[in-house]
Amino acid sequence: MDNAPRFPGSPGDREPAPGTSPDPSTPAPDAPGGRQRAGGRVVTRRTVLLGGAAALVAVGGGAWWAADRFLIPHVQVADVSSYEAEHVSSAASAAADAAATATASAETTLTDTSFSDGATSIALSTVSTGSGSSALTYYVAEVTLGDATALRSAFADDQFGENIIQTTSEIAEAHGAVFAVNGDYYGFRSTGIEIRNGVVYRDEPARQGLAFFLDGHVEVYDETQTSADALVAAGVWNTLSFGPAIVENGTAVAGIDSVEIDTNVGNHSIQGDQPRTAIGVRGDNDLVFVVVDGRQSGYSDGVTLPELADILISLGATTAYNLDGGGSSTMYFNGRVVNSPSNGGERGTSDILYVAG
Repeated sequence: MDNAPRFPGSPGDREPAPGTSPDPSTPAPDAPGGRQRAGGRVVTRRTVLLGGAAALVAVGGGAWWAADRFLIPHVQVADVSSYEAEHVSSAASAAADAAATATASAETTLTDTSFSDGATSIALSTVSTGSGSSALTYYVAEVTLGDATALRSAFADDQFGENIIQTTSEIAEAHGAVFAVNGDYYGFRSTGIEIRNGVVYRDEPARQGLAFFLDGHVEVYDETQTSADALVAAGVWNTLSFGPAIVENGTAVAGIDSVEIDTNVGNHSIQGDQPRTAIGVRGDNDLVFVVVDGRQSGYSDGVTLPELADILISLGATTAYNLDGGGSSTMYFNGRVVNSPSNGGERGTSDILYVAG
């Protein structure tokens, strides 16, 4: 999969295959310049004519479909900050306001590897093992949240939709983040339950998700057995839709060495030694984030999903969940990218999880 040609902006663990035909299970793209309805209001769908309509006609309908599927931004919510202010649940809003008030006067300490604002704390470390073809390097962020709402989500360009991308560091800097990792690359697909910062953005159940609750606990759940509204009513603050869960009840999940996340066109296997991003849960408001570098011989080859599970268990996680990986895997702290992304530099993604400084 690493040698397969890529469309810019595709997720790290999903390498689009050129020349393929649309998967029947993938919804057909809307007509250029059309309008969509998102969250009860109509917004204009933005299209970018790559080189002009004449060029697209010349290269054929397959190329147009591929560009529309993988490259052209389709904006559903054009101003996420305003949208969240209007649509956040009352419980989530109250919790976030209380947390902001509690930390407003707190003393902040920040070093190259640590952060504390009196309630939330972050400690970074680097682990390097082996040599040659067995070399491995990964980055660990142990995060204790003063309140569940201290862990927030942000979207590229402050917009929600498909194929909208910025680098992790660009999104982080735009939102005043002291710490961030890449998210689930929701913008590559049209399915999943996406609740971010107490607001519903997508309700298309499809896979195993991860839910962060306002009371600080985190659960793996089956999206197909619930709805976004039911989750918000139960106190969910954020969800992620990628996976799979790799640790449950302190034990590596069986069968993760063969699982696939999506089946629509453009997705390839996420197995083998790969760069990885994962979240581990050690207790209420007690999280550990791991970013594994890979595809860099002699420095770090990456890990399999079972190996990733073992890392999270060694760090005390009783639950752990895999996020988008490959070239997308990025950890940001205090104004810089701390890991070495496999593309030789950051690759654009659609969303991040972050803690504000």
